[in-house]
Amino acid sequence: MSTTAETSPSAKPASEPPRHGMLAPFAEPGFRYQWPADLATSLAFDMEMIILAWYVLVETKSVTMLTIFASLQYVGTLIAPMFGVMGDRVGHRNVLAAMRSVYTGCALTLLVLVYSGMITPYYVIAVAAVMGLVRPSDVGMRAALMSDTMPKHLLVSAMGMQRSTQDMAKCAGALFGAGLVAWLGMGPAYCVVVAFYAFAVAFTLKGGRVRAAAVGKPAERAPRADVTSPWRDLKEGMIYVWRTPFLLATMSMALVLNFTAFPLMNSLMPIVAKEVYHTGQTGLSHLAAAGAFGAMMGSLFMGRIAHRLRPARMMTIGGILWLAAEMVFAQTTSPAWGIPLIMLAGIAQASALVPMLGALLKNTDPAFRGRIMGIRMLAIYTNIPGLLIAGPMVANFGYATMATCLSAFGIVALALIAFRWRKTIWSKDAVANSR
Repeated sequence: MSTTAETSPSAKPASEPPRHGMLAPFAEPGFRYQWPADLATSLAFDMEMIILAWYVLVETKSVTMLTIFASLQYVGTLIAPMFGVMGDRVGHRNVLAAMRSVYTGCALTLLVLVYSGMITPYYVIAVAAVMGLVRPSDVGMRAALMSDTMPKHLLVSAMGMQRSTQDMAKCAGALFGAGLVAWLGMGPAYCVVVAFYAFAVAFTLKGGRVRAAAVGKPAERAPRADVTSPWRDLKEGMIYVWRTPFLLATMSMALVLNFTAFPLMNSLMPIVAKEVYHTGQTGLSHLAAAGAFGAMMGSLFMGRIAHRLRPARMMTIGGILWLAAEMVFAQTTSPAWGIPLIMLAGIAQASALVPMLGALLKNTDPAFRGRIMGIRMLAIYTNIPGLLIAGPMVANFGYATMATCLSAFGIVALALIAFRWRKTIWSKDAVANSR
């Protein structure tokens, strides 16, 4: 009688039911390294954004300069699909570790400028442009790396836990970043940012090695007899999206949410703090932390009930609720009302994005995962026109009018997408709604 099942460390009894719940993904060794690496990266991102956005706004006293700075964070969305192509070719771990090494180098550059007394808003914007070439692809690459070995029944739960790293970081990073600058100054705050990035590089590499030892080389990265160009690989990914109704519908929703909801929730929050609530950097950090706390709770809850969700339906409902909450938030004039509403918007954000990522990865051929996540990140590009439209609208009509118009447009667009692809993303029998 064979004793393989008894001696193999990874074998499980055939009768053992699949694990579910928030903590189930931590049973996978690679996830136990990747999760803290992703958390450290997200903490550094959000500390930087709070520190630098406030610095640019205060030093230049220009909303336009702030929106330019914020827009540069997403300039790399145009090349995000190529990061996906490289991930499919050389390994998602290798690409992600290289990207995080670039963040470390950029943060070190700013640290040197701060301590040498040479920092100016223009240097900050220049470094932000370099970071912006790489940063938009981080979320897609971390999701692609996670999907390499994570069992399908745990994928949405893992996405919820992985998404919580971004939300925890927005909450803690906003408060921690603002507090460190106020207490110790910009230099010590950037020492912490550099340390977070360095930690993320080390743990990303370690997590990838654990995965390789546990499951071997993923099949999609096996050597191929025909060596195609990266552009041909990208073209194949684009065609795959175009010919797959669920992927096309999901990418369309991502475009709408990045054009409307994300600028309101993230980059334009300094305007609310300064011009609407008449508060300072501490007030801004409270707003950012409230939205992040709501999103974190939403992510954890989505991870807990993932096995009961119909993902495509949930992402549609969550997106509409997210925009509705932001529309109501735009009417407030004090933090007493604004903070609870932005927290609700964060919960709705997670209820849209966690099922979206999980459904994308569950319903994508493994050979295309890197490319599909790269193309998904391409949707972030619509942040730029959203921000560049929002800036002049705020100057001419005020924040409330601008936010109401963007939110209403987004709700109508999502409803039309859901109607157009109703058999793919709304029907209970749709593959994308499988539990």
